Amino acid sequence: MTETRSDYLRQTFRLRSPWRAVSSMFMLNGALFGIWASRIPAVSEFHGLSPGGLGLLLLLMAAGAILSFPLAGRAADRIGAAHVTRRVALAYVLGLVLLALAPTLPLLAAALFVFGAAHGSMDVAMNAWASEVEARAARPMMSSFHAMFSLGAGLGALSGYGAASIGADITLHFLVVGSVSALLTLYMAQIPWVANPAPMGGAAKPSLLPRGPLLAVGFVAFCGAVGEGAMADWSAIFLVLTTGATEADAALGFAVFSVAMVAMRLVGDLVVTRIGAVAAGRLAGASASLGALIAVGWGSYGAAMAGFALMGIGYALVMPLAFSRAASDPDLPAGAAIASVATFGYGGILIGPPMIGITAELISLPAAFLILAALAVFIVMFSHVLRRS
Repeated sequence: MTETRSDYLRQTFRLRSPWRAVSSMFMLNGALFGIWASRIPAVSEFHGLSPGGLGLLLLLMAAGAILSFPLAGRAADRIGAAHVTRRVALAYVLGLVLLALAPTLPLLAAALFVFGAAHGSMDVAMNAWASEVEARAARPMMSSFHAMFSLGAGLGALSGYGAASIGADITLHFLVVGSVSALLTLYMAQIPWVANPAPMGGAAKPSLLPRGPLLAVGFVAFCGAVGEGAMADWSAIFLVLTTGATEADAALGFAVFSVAMVAMRLVGDLVVTRIGAVAAGRLAGASASLGALIAVGWGSYGAAMAGFALMGIGYALVMPLAFSRAASDPDLPAGAAIASVATFGYGGILIGPPMIGITAELISLPAAFLILAALAVFIVMFSHVLRRS
């Protein structure tokens, strides 16, 4: 009996390996974001928001995340990325619930700021933890971690489809699905992990923005990230307003986009090995641009879903390619280079949704989506900067 229990405990510890621990945090981060994204139409309808009003509220969410970046980075350096990731994950779940509980626009704005700050903090901390795990394993892992984020986002969006289909209250949906997701993933993340101490000199003066050749790499990451952020917050509303889809059917849009991203990220390393980083970047930009044009040009639900899938395939490769190029930069250490490019990238994710909302208010939502097609063309044009040094 003692031997059986000992074997079971050893198997449990192996189940909670460093890769699975970090992957679970990426999955939780994506799931909470997908849950929110899938129910944006319902929240917008409840508060009577116009596209411009929703865009301004999403700008508050972006502000919360941007302000949290340096704080989370400093905390990860001083306390440990694993510790910060697990603690901020709880705050992220709380932020999701606050979004559903907010009865007025001012409270919704405050909740969005908190939600954005928690999302941004967890994003920084979990990527720092991922880089530690990757360094100790001495083999590439970052693409697989980002695939888990996309998988989590897709599952979160699917939960929105299910909840909307049965007419579930937003508060019940966010509370139940968010809490269950957190319990399962945080269990996997409970592993002993001691980070290597960060050099205090490097931590005191982080490189917030890319410089020199990395500026072009950051621009490529920005173009891709704007599309990712816009799809998360506007894909469902796009389907409702341009194709007449129901709320439940509209929730599937981001799910299709996320599943396409997961599939491409799982084979992304093989694609880059076969055709090279530059060709992969051009393929990514072309796929994303074509997808946006199809979604806008045909105006039907099926065409829009096909376009979303092509956009997911394209955007899936952009950030991993940009991070890989940054890590090989000859002038900066890998960590500093990746952090500077990530600032551009995640800034794009946050800027994209309010930019689409403001453009939709001034012109139209389909015209706003054409911005995504244009930015994807820039990815094709600048893909030569993705060649590893």
